[in-house]
This record gives sequence, C-alpha cells and structure tokens, in this order.
Amino acid sequence: MDLKTAVRSIPDFPKPGILFRDVTTLFQDPEAFRQLIDELAKSLEGKQVDLVVGPEARGFVVGSALAYALNAGLVLARKPGKLPCESLRYEYALEYGTDSLEIHVGAIKPGQKVVVVDDLLATGGTCLATIKLVEEMGGEVVGARFAIELASECGGSDNLKGYDVYSAIVY
Repeated sequence: MDLKTAVRSIPDFPKPGILFRDVTTLFQDPEAFRQLIDELAKSLEGKQVDLVVGPEARGFVVGSALAYALNAGLVLARKPGKLPCESLRYEYALEYGTDSLEIHVGAIKPGQKVVVVDDLLATGGTCLATIKLVEEMGGEVVGARFAIELASECGGSDNLKGYDVYSAIVY
C-alpha cells in the first residue's frame, strides 16, 4: 500500500498557503497503521533499541506502537508541567517564540539505546530537543523515525545531521 494515500491533505490549514498533512487518517486505517509501524521497525533491524521516546502528542501514538513492535520500553517527552516527578527540561526555538519538552529524571539510564519517534518531521526542532534530553541523561540515540517528512518544504533532516533518520512517507 502507498501510505501517502492514507494521509489526508488539508489546504490552507492552519493558515492560508499551508498544506496540512493529517496523519490521523493513517492512524484510523488498520492496514496503513500496521504497515507504518512495520516499516519503522524494519528500518531498525540490526540495532539494539532499549527505549523509544515519543514527544507529545502524536509521538505517543507512533512511539507506543513502535515500542511494542520492538519489545522496547516507552518514555514520554511531555510539555512543561505535565509530569508529576522531577524532570529535565529542554527549551528550543520555534519560528516565532520558544517551546519546551520535559522527561522524568531517571527515565533514561546512561548507555541505553534510544530511538526518538514522532509523526512528522518538519524543521526538526522537536526531535532535536528530544535528542538533547536523551543525551543529557546519558542515553545513546540510535535513530530518529517519523511517519511523515516534509523534506521539500522544511528540510528537517538537515537539522538532524549525524543521526540515523528515516521517514516512512516523504513529501
């Protein structure tokens, strides 16, 4: 199956001139969702993966399914104030402002092999922030995986040079 056929494209959302790629329709299609997770898992064959880290919120969806497929643990990277215990925070720049992600202290042990997973790779800012948190805790990032990459529009993989990046769908 061509996974692009399972992704809905919405013109002029959230503002005029933007073509929004809606991955939720892919999640709704059991065959497409299974194929997505199988492709992401296959791209990691031969790599040791102890943990999958998924940033809020759609990274939770892809990350949990991939962690299950890999028999790995799952760590959530949350927006500030959402985690109940002591957390590490990484603040990163957006086009107009900043955002932050947090992970519980001790969720990643030094030397653990980690894959960062999200639904969409645009500029790479969210992924890079997640990678920085993983590395600050002593984890080793063995890959970054995405359902969709907006390569021609945003060039996010350029901002992730030095990391093993794979996207199941590339626009």
